[in-house]
Amino acid sequence: MTNQFSQKLCVITGAGSGIGRALALDLAARGAALALSDIDADGLNETKRLIGDQASNRIRFDRLDVADADAIAQYAETIRASLGAADYLFNVAGLTRIGSFEASPLSSFEQIMDVNFWGVVRLAKAFLPQLNETKGGLVNISSLFGLIGYPGQTHYSASKFAVRGFSEALAEELKDTGVSVTSVHPGGIATSIVRNAQLDALPEDLENRGEMEKRFNKAAITSAEKAADIILAGTAKKKRRVVVGGDAKFISFVQRVFPQSYMKILALLRPNDAI
Repeated sequence: MTNQFSQKLCVITGAGSGIGRALALDLAARGAALALSDIDADGLNETKRLIGDQASNRIRFDRLDVADADAIAQYAETIRASLGAADYLFNVAGLTRIGSFEASPLSSFEQIMDVNFWGVVRLAKAFLPQLNETKGGLVNISSLFGLIGYPGQTHYSASKFAVRGFSEALAEELKDTGVSVTSVHPGGIATSIVRNAQLDALPEDLENRGEMEKRFNKAAITSAEKAADIILAGTAKKKRRVVVGGDAKFISFVQRVFPQSYMKILALLRPNDAI
């Protein structure tokens, strides 16, 4: 286990569950100082309980809505005043909706973009001055669906492609500053994201939400803990792109080789593994 993160201040959004919680637990064990936030206060309290008594760490917990621009600006100031300048910012907070473009109202797109994309941009803007001071790292969670488009996920894919594009462009802008920018693309991760997903319409080949969750659970081959370990290893190496999971690596490879026909190929090879 690397000690690179020991005593480094790591800011993590979405720390109340899934990958965000796994990152928080991993970094707490590595001796990092932590600023943990989530819109779900109960989930955040559970993360706090799981971390337990880390007397050697500086840790704070805050309820934060990443769709609230004013709250984010104030949050960055609060973190600096209470814990110092951030060394790493992990933009994990996000949500998904499921439903075809035709069935999804524009408000669904606006909500997804406000959280998944604008939340990342707002936090990056608020914390970049601190990262410039510490020569730290910005880590943005995109998705496998930020590498491929997938039916029923037009709003989610749009937001995650946007995170990818933002991250890659910003990484180039900051290449001479000492600040690293990493775009993370998880495949099927065993989290509650689909169970908590808002539903505009079921996929045509599914009859109910239970079938949808069962299909996702079959595809969720990587644990949140393993995902966190891969993300931290990539962050430590200042990688610009981290693809998490054998499924994500395979699918992204197929997309690169067959950019026009990858969906047909994936449907033949793995018809029941993805939503």
